Amino acid sequence: MKNEKHSQQEYYTKTASLYDAMHIQEIEHDTALLYILHFVRTLEIKNLLDVGSGTGRAIQFFLKNEPLVKIMGIEPVENLITQAIEKNKIPKELFVCANGEHLPFENNSFDAVCALGVMHHTKYPNVVIKEMTRVAQKAIFISDSNRFGQGLMATRWLKLILYKIGLWPLVNFIKTMGREYAISEGDGIAYSYSVFDSYKILAKWADRIILIPTAQHQEKSWFSPLLSSSHILICAIKNA
Repeated sequence: MKNEKHSQQEYYTKTASLYDAMHIQEIEHDTALLYILHFVRTLEIKNLLDVGSGTGRAIQFFLKNEPLVKIMGIEPVENLITQAIEKNKIPKELFVCANGEHLPFENNSFDAVCALGVMHHTKYPNVVIKEMTRVAQKAIFISDSNRFGQGLMATRWLKLILYKIGLWPLVNFIKTMGREYAISEGDGIAYSYSVFDSYKILAKWADRIILIPTAQHQEKSWFSPLLSSSHILICAIKNA
């Protein structure tokens, strides 16, 4: 029986040629990249690792906007790397085919590490994030979904309360009939995730945490971005 990781890789292998077209409307990550670029310049970051680089969205962005920054992508699906090289004309040497749960780099290898829309595809996102904290020196940027900013406001509060009292995993287990994930043609396997699930790990590693809402449509709320934005860029920064 296939496990989720194998099924996810199989999905991306089969849809690699359609990947860019399927993800072209993910404006949240394009917005996140603009903010990340600002931090890269402000923090004088010289090299950057993109975890789960897909067909090279972040790599293309930095090659165009900040070519002096050395960027590398790590991606477990070979077909996506092939698309990045052949279709998007990204140099082959900028990719490593490997998994984010076991980054093939020494401690403190990069000034910064980023991941765009990766964690909600990972059953154990904090394993990946711990690896990111191991190899990063200055900053970690994660652009991803926020379950607490999705649905009606009453639903958002309910999810937050269930999460805080430790019942959300059980509710999600029942909701997904034991799978713990949803499957769609446009996004493959997706787990219930919020960047706040990883807040504690990042806060322990960093000196500052900055949260930036990136969703196009946001509720006006004092609880922004926790209950107001379906997508958030979380920036974990170490002081020089």
